[in-house]
Amino acid sequence: MTLHAEAGTRPRGTPAAGPQPVRPGSIRNRLSRLDIKGSPYLYVAPFFILFAVFGVYPMLYTLWISLHNWPLLSAGQSHAFLGLGNFRELYHDSQFWNSVENTFGIFVLSTLPQLLMALFLANLLNKRIRSRTFFRMGVIVPIITSTAVVGIVFNELYSRDFGLFNWLLHGIGIGPIDWKADRWSSWSAIATMVNWRWTGYNALIYLAAMQSIPRDVYESASLDGASASKQFWRITVPMLRPTIIFTVIISTIGGLQLFGEPVTFTTGSGGYRGGATRPYQTMTMYLFEQMFERGRLGYAATVAWVLVMIILITSILNFLIVRRINSDR
Repeated sequence: MTLHAEAGTRPRGTPAAGPQPVRPGSIRNRLSRLDIKGSPYLYVAPFFILFAVFGVYPMLYTLWISLHNWPLLSAGQSHAFLGLGNFRELYHDSQFWNSVENTFGIFVLSTLPQLLMALFLANLLNKRIRSRTFFRMGVIVPIITSTAVVGIVFNELYSRDFGLFNWLLHGIGIGPIDWKADRWSSWSAIATMVNWRWTGYNALIYLAAMQSIPRDVYESASLDGASASKQFWRITVPMLRPTIIFTVIISTIGGLQLFGEPVTFTTGSGGYRGGATRPYQTMTMYLFEQMFERGRLGYAATVAWVLVMIILITSILNFLIVRRINSDR
């Protein structure tokens, strides 16, 4: 025994030290394989559970309501099943299609200029300028401003009698414009509100993406004689392709759900109607009108589902267009 200990060997029949190999059919082996295969699903399960409770179920329940004549104040009452009756009525509803036209008009006037301005603003903030941190913080101010405050301020700016914009137009010989009476003028005013509030938000997203582009690429382009504008269009924009697609989709969803800015732009009577003749009533405003002013919850649910389909189709089209444009560069 002493010779074995001095030589550092173990006596015959003594088990070896260290972890023992796991037998293939043992419980420990089964638990280990279950942990490897099941852990990823367990980690992502809370999201899908919450999404099912607060996302899928409300959407399916809204679809069920849209198939019925469902008054808003109808607790304990039976609801007549209409099938696709609400959808047929919506198809022939001129006021709804007017809201669709208004929504897309404001969306076009706001989204495209907004993203272009955000892209150029991010490019400026990405350069080495004085007080760069101050200017980067400055673009956040419109984001944290309340929508109600934005509506109050822009209502004063676009006032027909005492507004700043009409005063500037008067200086160049143009008469006062009733911004809320005409479709194009109201679209332009609301688009200005949207652009002022959300351009900085998209600029920060673009800026974060620009800072991940390696500086070596720009240095190589400079050595090859590429100007700053060519570097922007040939290097920056193509490498921002995933970010641009993301902002386009997010802006599409937000633009087609536009509600806060046009509602706060309304003063006096009109409510959710977007003015006396509905020149700037959006789809979400029309939805709220049907729900709260007319008490037609079933019809409002129909509007909500059609709005979801329109947003989905428009987002897919924008994704394909942006991807095609970027791939051609």
